[in-house]
Amino acid sequence: MSHGDVESEKAFPNGDVYNGFFDGPLPHRHGKYTWSDGAIYEGEWENGKLTGKGYIFWSSGSVYEGELCGGFLHGYGTFSSIDGSVYKGSWRLNAQHGLGTKTYPNSDVYEGSWREGHQKGIGKYIWGNGNMYVGSWKEGRISGRGVMKWMNGDLFYGHWLDGLEHGTGYYYFADGSCYLGTWSKGLKDGRGTYYPAGSRPPYQHTRYKSYLCNDCTRYLCPPLSVKYATDESVLPGFSLSREVLMYKLSTYTHKASISIDTETKQVSSISNSISWEGKNSNFSMRKICSLLGRSEKMSNRPTTYDGYCDFGDSFGSISLSDKWLTHFTLSNGGQSEQQNDVNVVYEREYMQGVLKMERMVNQHLLKPGINKRLHKKPKNPVGGRGETIYRGHKSYYLMLNLQLGIRYTVGKITPVPVREVHSSDFGPRARIRMYFPHKGSQFTPTHNSVSFHWKDYCLMVFRNLREMFKIDAADYMVSLCGGDGLKEISSPGKSGSIFYLSQDERFVIKTLKKSELKALLKMLPKYYDHVGAYDNTLITKFFGLHRITVNCGQKIRFVVMGNMFCTELRIHRRYDLKGSTHGRSTNSDKINESTTLKDLDLSYVFHLEKSWRESLFRQLSLDCTFLESQSIIDYSMLLGLHLRAPECLRSSLESESKNESPSLIIDNFGTYKLDELIIPSKGLLLVAHEPGSVSGMPGSHIRGSTLRAAPAGDEEREVDLLLPGTGRLRVQLGVNMPAQANRRLLREGGSDSSEADLFKAYDVVLYLGIIDILQEYNITKKVEHACKSIKLDPLTISAVEPKLYASRFIAFLEKVFPEHI
Repeated sequence: MSHGDVESEKAFPNGDVYNGFFDGPLPHRHGKYTWSDGAIYEGEWENGKLTGKGYIFWSSGSVYEGELCGGFLHGYGTFSSIDGSVYKGSWRLNAQHGLGTKTYPNSDVYEGSWREGHQKGIGKYIWGNGNMYVGSWKEGRISGRGVMKWMNGDLFYGHWLDGLEHGTGYYYFADGSCYLGTWSKGLKDGRGTYYPAGSRPPYQHTRYKSYLCNDCTRYLCPPLSVKYATDESVLPGFSLSREVLMYKLSTYTHKASISIDTETKQVSSISNSISWEGKNSNFSMRKICSLLGRSEKMSNRPTTYDGYCDFGDSFGSISLSDKWLTHFTLSNGGQSEQQNDVNVVYEREYMQGVLKMERMVNQHLLKPGINKRLHKKPKNPVGGRGETIYRGHKSYYLMLNLQLGIRYTVGKITPVPVREVHSSDFGPRARIRMYFPHKGSQFTPTHNSVSFHWKDYCLMVFRNLREMFKIDAADYMVSLCGGDGLKEISSPGKSGSIFYLSQDERFVIKTLKKSELKALLKMLPKYYDHVGAYDNTLITKFFGLHRITVNCGQKIRFVVMGNMFCTELRIHRRYDLKGSTHGRSTNSDKINESTTLKDLDLSYVFHLEKSWRESLFRQLSLDCTFLESQSIIDYSMLLGLHLRAPECLRSSLESESKNESPSLIIDNFGTYKLDELIIPSKGLLLVAHEPGSVSGMPGSHIRGSTLRAAPAGDEEREVDLLLPGTGRLRVQLGVNMPAQANRRLLREGGSDSSEADLFKAYDVVLYLGIIDILQEYNITKKVEHACKSIKLDPLTISAVEPKLYASRFIAFLEKVFPEHI
């Protein structure tokens, strides 16, 4: 009789016992292993490894029943924790992965997609009181597009980020009113429209709401969630306060994982010495223990909310003040119109949850084009600009070609030792060429795009420029060539160029005309010297110059640049400032949240700290002198504003919602000594910069030095900007610069008398830089200047000789950033 046909028992010196079948010296087929502390595995084995179906009983009381493979929880199984939570679904290498359902001890249930132990993809979360969210998840948090409905009948459909509304959304009140607008980190932020009960939202949003309520899962509808579509319980009413939502969606306790962590440590400690007779190799539960020991992979949701169940009747970000404001606006001389007047809607603008402007509009008088533009469903959330390029998009194959070429180029140049550039590294002949056939070649991989020719200019120069601005080659390729693809954004100018944005928004790719490519190659040696000499230059940062030629002969030229608005803060206003006045205003019908405004649209002046203003104009003078030397005109200052809600109202809002003192708010970012804080007159908080610290989102601007500021009587110190809801933001020239914006008199006809701007001064954070530096003052521009000068004042047009352009540009900016009086 063979050894494998007999069930036998094996005892170990440490007290562990195996009882089952063997194949030679190893467990095989079926057996039971008991650890000295009482933990038990009973089930199938294969060549000494837990493989097949089985049970694991921990001494603490937790149980796993299901499939295993090679010593891992792998396949379909159920894990019951001692705290009462139960996960039932797919596993991969000891982590929840695939479709699964987790029930929490407080009766909350998540059902949907998991990836590597986290909720990711489409899922449905039902709170114990009946509240429900259906939509996208990422890394265990609500992120992406989804629907939430509360017990009182309110419903929100829109974009989420880390458990908070972030981007465009539709909020439907139970009484039939509706608000269409934008949110930023859970607060209404930007323009939107409020439709009182009884009014008719455009594009049949009432029907749209009904569709979301009755069949929201099918609407969100990857194949994963189709099985929920017939569930009549989808989106029952629910109610949840702002604090509770933030707690639930962004805070994770470890109670559910304590038992798993403890159990796996026990298993690990008592199984490491197991050695089967006749084998030198160590047989143990190490694989399963080492991975189960990562407790955060086993539980990613809070396990008890019992202390947070006193839910309110409305969602925190849409307070009853919306309806109160509507009632207040409707009142006239003590008389109130009915709120359900079907002809009246309210255009509003919010700033970090504070109402900045409200305008009552007769709905029937709205221009159809404006109405459609204001309320059409955007393709992407406001938090991320542009339209993601997907398979079938007109730019999809172009994006694939660009990514293939950049991978090839960066991979080719990165291993080359760093050296100083030579004159031979510049110019149109400093290039490499490669053909990328669809089926691949000896030097190129196969790909799913069309065949194309790739040309890359000045590899060593741009490699050194990337290193000069501390951009890691791997990060560069991940940003531009990662699996998420690029985003296409509309051109803010008249050039007809197409712009692409990396998913992390660190880099912008712009198509160039042939003349612009020649201008860049011509100025590149001097540009390289200039940005090398001045760390704080405001001129556009260039990181790569490429050309793609498809088989039909069409040539497309690209330049990769740093994104000046690479920030976690929302940019509320964008301005393109040249200093000229002819044609430098924007048609009011074309203005929306993402519009880049022009010189005559600017209605504010900005007051900077004195030394910062001096540094700004010192660098502007150096940069403009360089551009003048290269005969460049038509450049502009790209100015981005992040507006902060007025201190008095924001403080009131924070005290009402959090009931915290200012010192407690500061403590959210760490404990600082009083002498480290520098508080400007208007309330933006500056904190002494810690040497070597990393602040904010990495961007293409991290090379510049940190600006300095000084409290009264002290020497100047480097500072960071501290804002609620963000980390420390490094203050540099043109990046994260706090200022005060004061409204100035508008040009005639520049203000809509029906709009009431509630505030005249704001704390702002500025982002600025010089862009469009590739237009030479050539014969074409000279002819344009001569022709326009016949009918117009020569000083008001853009096409003027470089020296005049530079002086006019600086003079205009001196008015935009006036000195303190």
